[in-house]
Order: sequence, then structure tokens, then C-alpha cells
Amino acid sequence: MLNFALCDDNESILARLSKMLESLFIKYNFDCKVSFTSVDPNSFLAYVINNPVDVIFLDIDLKSNINGLSLAETIRKYNKNIYIIFTTAHLEYGLMAYRYKTFDYLPKPVSVERLEVTISRLLEDIADTPCKYLKLANSNTFLTYDSIYFIKKDGMKLIFQTHEKIYSSYDSFANILPSLPTNFVRCHKSYIVNINNIQNIVNDRIMFCFNAIWHEIRFYDRKDIFVMCTATYLCIDIHII
Repeated sequence: MLNFALCDDNESILARLSKMLESLFIKYNFDCKVSFTSVDPNSFLAYVINNPVDVIFLDIDLKSNINGLSLAETIRKYNKNIYIIFTTAHLEYGLMAYRYKTFDYLPKPVSVERLEVTISRLLEDIADTPCKYLKLANSNTFLTYDSIYFIKKDGMKLIFQTHEKIYSSYDSFANILPSLPTNFVRCHKSYIVNINNIQNIVNDRIMFCFNAIWHEIRFYDRKDIFVMCTATYLCIDIHII
């Protein structure tokens, strides 16, 4: 799922933009949501820094001591990959906005047609960015690799456990393994785990906790896999022999 966050000094404009986005998500069956909106740039900054956010919409003139450009500059220092889209009635800011690796620049008032073009381009760009996102087969669902705990083989389906919820698609390990980052390891015939998200290792079991429930996955009888996962969990450098 892709998380959007919006910041504008006008609550009615904020509500309208949020509603338009949600309508587009439903219309095209995009697995996205507006997870946060705010008229306060400080609250917005705190949320974006401390929560998973993939796309932000920023008004440039926020009627505050912090404008949208300086807000984007600060956010970019914490998140190099976040998509930034500016909205403003002040067209003279257009060239300045692109200094912050801006994906798009929408003049106000934002129309549904113009917004639809931007969202379509955005999702096409994300689909062409394999280093960060995994697109589930035959769907408009994108998962950030960081959000995935493990992938389970279940018959003809693959089950993806993320920090938010469970997803499934008709796919195979053979198809997705070549595209996964190196922190994804097949530790069992039915499981691929994201070793960066391991929360505990007990004997021959990898432990994950979400929704206050612990889940365990057993290792293959392979020393290299066990050592790799344990080293990552303990944050140590070791040599496999």
C-alpha cells in the first residue's frame, strides 16, 4: 500500500484534495490511501519523519514561518525517495520547486483531470522503480520492500505479510526471487523472509511480531542462512565458514 500525506493551510482545500485522491484510488483500484492531512507544517513534518509515507502533497504558501519549499528541503534530508508534489496558486514558484526533486507541480485550483494525470504518471514511475517497490502480480498494489516481513508460499498463491496487513497474489517464488533485494532470504521451502525485519531468533526459529501476536518460521538445515539471519539481527559482522 502507498501512503499519501497532504499539507495545506486551507482546510477546505485539504479536504477537497483528499476526497479527489480517494476517488481516484477507488476508480482505478489503486492500493493507496491518504494516511495524514494537516494545516500545521510542524505536525506534518513530525508525521512524515516518523511514519511510512510514500507521497506528499505540499502547498507552497502555508501562511506560516515555514513554507512548502523549506518543508520539502527538510523532508528530503530524511527521505531521499519520497515523492513530492507541490500545489500552489503562485506560479512564480515553479522553477524553485524543482530544486527539491519534485515529481510534479499542480497549479491551484487543482482539477480532477489534472490530478488524474499526475497520479497515473506517479504509479507508472513507481512501477519502474524496482529497487524500492514490489508490484503484486495482476493488480495495482505496490508494496515497499521495507514493509514486508515475510512471503509465504500457499499453493498457487503467495502471501505477503506486511506491517499493515496481509496481501496475496497468484505468483511463484521462482518469478519474484530474482527481483527481490539481497535482504530477502529463502530460509524454508515455503518462506522468504526480510532479514532486516527480524525481531528475535530462538534456536532454529525466526520470530516476527505484529498485531501483538508472535509468528515463527523455522530455518532450513543450512548454516549459511542461519548465520546470515543471526548476524543481521544482532547487527554484527561475521565470516561464514
